[in-house]
Amino acid sequence: MKWLRKILDSQEPLFKNGGKLEKLYPLYEAADTFLYTPGETTRGPSHVRDALDLKRMMSIVVLALLPCVVMACYNTGYQASLGAAYASGSSAGAPSDTAVMDALGWRSLVAGLPDSNNFWGCLLLGATYFIPVYIVCMMAGGMCEVVFSIIRKHEVNEGFLVTGLLFPLTLPPTIPLWQVAVGIIFGVVIGKEVFGGTGRNFLNPALTARAFLYFAYPAQSSGDKVWNAFGNVDGISGATILGNVAALPNKAEATQYLQGFDYANYGFGFCMGSMGETSTLFCALGALILVMSGIGSWRIMLSVLVGGLATASVLFFASGDDNAAMFAMSPIQHLLVGSFAFGLVFMATDPVSASMTDAGKYIYGGLIGFLAIMIRVINPAYPEGMMLAILVGNVFAPLIDYFVTQRNINRRLQRWSRNTQVEA
Repeated sequence: MKWLRKILDSQEPLFKNGGKLEKLYPLYEAADTFLYTPGETTRGPSHVRDALDLKRMMSIVVLALLPCVVMACYNTGYQASLGAAYASGSSAGAPSDTAVMDALGWRSLVAGLPDSNNFWGCLLLGATYFIPVYIVCMMAGGMCEVVFSIIRKHEVNEGFLVTGLLFPLTLPPTIPLWQVAVGIIFGVVIGKEVFGGTGRNFLNPALTARAFLYFAYPAQSSGDKVWNAFGNVDGISGATILGNVAALPNKAEATQYLQGFDYANYGFGFCMGSMGETSTLFCALGALILVMSGIGSWRIMLSVLVGGLATASVLFFASGDDNAAMFAMSPIQHLLVGSFAFGLVFMATDPVSASMTDAGKYIYGGLIGFLAIMIRVINPAYPEGMMLAILVGNVFAPLIDYFVTQRNINRRLQRWSRNTQVEA
């Protein structure tokens, strides 16, 4: 690869101060540091805590997300294949509505879809939905990153590599691509760049983008017609289990509905939902990578888990049959469905928007777990809850750290005062 190094070095003067392409230096620097380690070293005294720089940190987060990416592609194709089988009447007890299929032009599509037992077929089919969303997200969001880096004359930060992968995983497979572009632009510009860029944002940019799409275009990012990539025929697509339970009149009927809850399917992620958020198992694999590498805070993960399970337990056991339907969901069911596991591992642990102090991480995580379950159970109009809970946690994180820091300062002042009095 010496030839590539020579090409980059020969073009560097064009991008340096005084060069013809001086304003485009962030693009050159991004390509150079992506392929090679930086060639500059500090000239003065420096303090090095460890060898973990921003690029390596983001690369490990991307690695931790790869199991969810694989599951996103497979499950999207798997659900589409099941929908095709249902529409064609090949599944047990499924009606065959050829008139609807002909009207929608699906007959040839059904013939070309893989069987739901074909792993590679489902994986490739799902990839045809995930990859375009990912490409649009990287292009639109990346352009915003480049524009701001040129205006501010600093390098392109690698933080967008994670944001650009997290955001597509939170979306349904049928999301229009133009909404993907609008959402990620809003998340990058309003959620991060207006505050100064990577490291200065107090909100998670991917969640900011997701919240914007949810409230600006709810029909395409929520509801009962967006989770199955195959189509909108009744019985094929439908609301997620959270939406189905929330629509029931009371806890008694919801309890009966949840008797058929398949813990294995929801644990592995073979269910409808946002593309990368369905599998608790694959989220757990990502958590293991983040914790072992020291990048993801186990304190936040543990406190979100404990806070959520404790709140769900209280609501589940202290409620009666006449309460709202969401009271019927057990703590383990709350953990397995929706985006609880994904948010716990990848969103709540964002090192920029989360609490920084050790004690603050427990409070911050516990607050998110508590709010996520409360929003799910108490508010039937919004049966998810994890996204808003994390955003609220992001807002309170600086205040939490402030009080924790002040408590430590006051405690040290009291200890110093006692020691001074003893010496006197």
